[in-house]
Amino acid sequence: MSNLLTIKNVRGFIDENGTAQLNLEDVARGLGFTEKRPNGAEYIRWGRVVEYLDNFNFSTSGENDEFIPENIFYRLAMKAKNETAEKFQAIVADEILPAIRKTGTYLVSPQIPQTLPEALRAYATEVENHIKAKALLEEQKPKVLFADSVAGSNELISVNQLSKILKQKSVDIGEKRLFVWLREHGYLCQAGDDYNLPTQRSMDLKVMEIKKSSITTGKGDILVTRTTKITGKGSIYFINKFLNAEKLEASNES
Repeated sequence: MSNLLTIKNVRGFIDENGTAQLNLEDVARGLGFTEKRPNGAEYIRWGRVVEYLDNFNFSTSGENDEFIPENIFYRLAMKAKNETAEKFQAIVADEILPAIRKTGTYLVSPQIPQTLPEALRAYATEVENHIKAKALLEEQKPKVLFADSVAGSNELISVNQLSKILKQKSVDIGEKRLFVWLREHGYLCQAGDDYNLPTQRSMDLKVMEIKKSSITTGKGDILVTRTTKITGKGSIYFINKFLNAEKLEASNES
């Protein structure tokens, strides 16, 4: 009983067979098998409790710290037909027992291992988690390196090139529809001389830039053109935005 715990005024532990054991006195009080004496003191109706246990063919030892297994608790709770018992049974069934069965203890904060077996189990768990984390890191390393290299690069791509990258990632959108989407979502200007050029928002986010080029006409005139380009950071930004939107849509449909 070295792992004896007290949860919401109920003492309990996990026995050597993995069964949750609850203190009979605490359970009896929680289920409302009590009466009050004229002086106001509360006492447990042990005669009634023992009678029920005898009907369950469960014998008590007569010790003060008597414990009962969870299946006996449920059967005893069925005998207590009152609002107090229903609330108490819900707490035990929904919170205390599931947590005890899942972890072997009911923890509100990390506990230091008290025995050698506990320490060995804790160490084994830590090693296992470390191995899993390392494997996941190795698996994701190429993706992380790619994202970092693209985001930090000075290479600019066109909206058309971005649409092709999205197509490769199974996002069904072409260049024209991507232009429409970028305008509707405030990344490109929708009218005037700056039509299809980055908005101030896009410039502040550093996801787009304006590339200026000079063209000399046959008459010797010089024309300056402005073209929207997606930055390395912008490529990652928009790819993630579309992929996350697709995942959200798929989850909503399911």
